[in-house]
Amino acid sequence: MALLVIASCQLMVVLDITIVNIALPDIQRSLDFSTTSLAWVVNAYTLTFGGLLLLGGRAGDILGRRRVFIFGVLLFVLASLLGGLAQNAGQLLAARALQGVGGAIASPTSLALISTTFREGPERNRAFGVFAAVSAGGGAIGLLAGGVLVEWLNWRWVLFVNVPIGLLIVLATPRWIRESERHPGHFDVTGALTSTAGMVLLVYGFIRAAQEGWRDALTLASFAGAVVLLLLFVLVEKRSRQPITPLHMFADRNRAGTYGIMLCLAAAIFGMFFFLTLFVQNVLDFSPLATGFAFLPVSAVIAIGAGLASRFLPVYGPKPFMVVGAILAAAGLGWLTLTDVHSTYAGSVLGPMLVFSLGMGMEFVSLTLMALSNVATQETGAASGLLNATQQVGGSLGLSILVTMYGTASTNEAEEQIPRFLSQATPLERLQFQRTGQLPPPYSDEVLTAGVSAAFVMAAIFTVVAALIAVLAIQVRPSDLERLKGDGVGSGGAA
Repeated sequence: MALLVIASCQLMVVLDITIVNIALPDIQRSLDFSTTSLAWVVNAYTLTFGGLLLLGGRAGDILGRRRVFIFGVLLFVLASLLGGLAQNAGQLLAARALQGVGGAIASPTSLALISTTFREGPERNRAFGVFAAVSAGGGAIGLLAGGVLVEWLNWRWVLFVNVPIGLLIVLATPRWIRESERHPGHFDVTGALTSTAGMVLLVYGFIRAAQEGWRDALTLASFAGAVVLLLLFVLVEKRSRQPITPLHMFADRNRAGTYGIMLCLAAAIFGMFFFLTLFVQNVLDFSPLATGFAFLPVSAVIAIGAGLASRFLPVYGPKPFMVVGAILAAAGLGWLTLTDVHSTYAGSVLGPMLVFSLGMGMEFVSLTLMALSNVATQETGAASGLLNATQQVGGSLGLSILVTMYGTASTNEAEEQIPRFLSQATPLERLQFQRTGQLPPPYSDEVLTAGVSAAFVMAAIFTVVAALIAVLAIQVRPSDLERLKGDGVGSGGAA
């Protein structure tokens, strides 16, 4: 029962990333988001989640993990309720950011609770295995659940569904989970706030540039503010006795390379889900439920790639899987750049998705293993937490860059499509266009497809950079292979 409670919380937090993706087109129409500003529905959650993840883990150590776990889940429930009730874009984004805070408090604490609840050995190993399976499968469940809820109810239920689940978790926790021992320490609040605020300004700068251009005063001010805050963050971490981000983690060449690879790959996978969801629903005209099923092969092939990597890691080491995985991801995204308004799911989307997913499955196992390699026992939590935070922040930053590419390409395409539309439009259609500024299909499909194709070009570049980092930075020593031939594969695969 304790494991059910902990795993349910992790499922709720992980599921929330993909369940909202399916609802994006409906959210866009309901609350009048532009396609570029729509990225904030994803980024508002992942930025606060990734930025405060390490602080959430520290809170559990200092204040007691069960107490902090309950607080995080309650905050997540409240934010989900507010998001479902949102009447405008600002209210929804504020609720999504608050959800990220709740997730950042609950998620690392739930993982730590396994260590304090289950005895070391087979019992704890099985618990970690269930936790990892839930984390990996949550994305697929989110896709299906999002499709069902949007199709049969409406987009608000992708947020409302968290309320009963979260309240059940809160009620069950005191009965089945004991409180952990509290450890003395202090919170690096300044580090958490400067890093999160700096990343928010950086992401805002890119998205603002897509809407208003690179010479816009607020765009330039956002980038300047981001640089100042991130430099301040580095200075704070250097001087802190208990930094939220131990900078010495980056001193190891392999680990620094691993974080760089994760940054690039997270940008690619967040972008793929975001833009393919829009393309499949708006251009291919899939229903939300059909879209959920359309993405299911991604999770299945990621599991196959992870299984292959886990099996052969002791023989070849993680580097070949890092390189090959990134190349496969780049090939899949390169293939997706060929999509146009005449593309079909079976002919133009499924194949690239499978190639991309196979590569990402190889990467996830290899990156986790390398991030935790040669780390002192007392720092394994910081190393794994930093990898998770890098994934969330990299996804947000990368998505904002891809949105900028999308904005530029779609604007250029719109300039070509508007004269074509006006030359053939009826007076009523012209009046509608003057009022909304939105082109109708098939002209809007051409604009969306041009932007999506440009975004996939940039995403492919991210994965090529990841492959180059793997080739140039990662070094696998004979001692690493010897350790893998012992019990390293099991722990790496579970992670």
